[in-house]
Amino acid sequence: MPETDAEWRERLTDAEYRILRDAGTERRFSSDLLKVDEDGSFRCAGCGTELFSTAEKFDSGTGWPSFWAPADEASVETHSDTSHGMRRTEVVCGTCGGHLGHVFDDGLEPTGKRYCINGVALEFDPEES
Repeated sequence: MPETDAEWRERLTDAEYRILRDAGTERRFSSDLLKVDEDGSFRCAGCGTELFSTAEKFDSGTGWPSFWAPADEASVETHSDTSHGMRRTEVVCGTCGGHLGHVFDDGLEPTGKRYCINGVALEFDPEES
């Protein structure tokens, strides 16, 4: 796993670096992952950790891939985010600390959560049949 900023810049694309390391946000409705409906898992584009599954994915209409729960509670961490004059809860990869997006309390049951995640921060791994 990269340890320095230079190593992260070498490993990630410019877009991945902007999202994962600089806590950026991709444009709404720009991710191809919005349309993914086949079985599989979503991994961190920075380190490959499994973060979410299509079993927990839903169409929130917000323009970013959304999930009602992570694949494993330990795969993500949350932190208070008061940037841009807002109070939000940031979601980061539990392994590499890469910024993924934010979580809100307006999602589907059984959790009521909406993990609103930048598609650039994810890689889709289809389940083999």
